[in-house]
Amino acid sequence: MDTQDLRRLVTTPMPFGKYEGRLLADLPGHYLNWFARVGFPPGHIGQLLALMHEIDHNGLTPLLEPLRPQV
Repeated sequence: MDTQDLRRLVTTPMPFGKYEGRLLADLPGHYLNWFARVGFPPGHIGQLLALMHEIDHNGLTPLLEPLRPQV
């Protein structure tokens, strides 16, 4: 994991699928679990989704809040 990956979770929109356009950090747990079962896509987006799955699965999602861009 690159340290910038945590920031990417709160700034990168999902590029495809049912939740296209939603930030990776805001994807629902059941969707992340589905990827964990069927396989994460190749490349960097798959790595970010796997990281978000681990964060969500372990209840660590609130740790991403300070990294979110201020509006």
